[in-house]
Amino acid sequence: MKFEWKGVFPAVTTKFTADDELDFEAFDINLNAQIEAGVDGIILAGSLGEASTLTQEDKDALLKHTVAKIAGRIPTLMNVAESTTKLAVAAAISARDNGADGLMLLPPMRYTSDDHETVLFLRTVAQATDLPIILYNNPADYKIWISPDMFRQLEDLPTIQAVKESTRDISNVTRMKNAFGNRFAVFTGVDTLGMESILMGADGWVAGLVCAFPRETVAIYRLIKAGRIQEALEIYRWFLPVLELDVSTKLVQNIKLAESLTGLGNEIVRLPRLPLQGTERERILNILNTALAVRPELPDYLNL
Repeated sequence: MKFEWKGVFPAVTTKFTADDELDFEAFDINLNAQIEAGVDGIILAGSLGEASTLTQEDKDALLKHTVAKIAGRIPTLMNVAESTTKLAVAAAISARDNGADGLMLLPPMRYTSDDHETVLFLRTVAQATDLPIILYNNPADYKIWISPDMFRQLEDLPTIQAVKESTRDISNVTRMKNAFGNRFAVFTGVDTLGMESILMGADGWVAGLVCAFPRETVAIYRLIKAGRIQEALEIYRWFLPVLELDVSTKLVQNIKLAESLTGLGNEIVRLPRLPLQGTERERILNILNTALAVRPELPDYLNL
């Protein structure tokens, strides 16, 4: 499936039952809400999708199920986050064979590779399949920065087509555009810089709180692209206290709690994670309930 690197691509949560099995019924409720809200792609098994707790069998089952449910309406991307080059190549091939339309690829996990090692890792995986790839650039969490100079060394690979920009430095949107023009699509990967990054020229948004608030997220993106900045800004200002729940070591628990309040999921996480408890849970609940009490009316953003 050919697709354009633009729009809102939710990094969806993985749903579990109380018995720690994949919960496809709960997953489908959320997936349908995302599609109805107008998202442009789906990313499976990312950080928010609890990738580190999923077996390869889990990932295969999740991908096959999603591809069948989406039925070609929007692209399905599988995250590849592995500790060795061999495992990353195998994961990329498995994703291709199970119907993925593209990949999101991280540098090596656990080991902090140097620039040369990182480029070779990314190059090797990118050459293993013909699937289009978005590189996940998140040195804040994963300690490896894919610099513009490293992108220059990967520029010859047609499969590497985009970057999820999660450095927390909004100027990197401009740096990438200045260095490469439209060679690499740039997606913002930090919810609290979503609107700012799109205004600076980002092509899309790999979003987190979209899992609980799909319509608001897509509305912001489409309003900005339609030049209706003030309308987008009003929604974004309402949304920001909630978006800040994405920039947290407990983003999974935060967002799953939000999903439970909006009817799009539950709070079940896979160990070693635990649902939010005590005063921490009350604080997050207060943020969410405050936002829900004044949830804005949205314009007809789907027909802009």
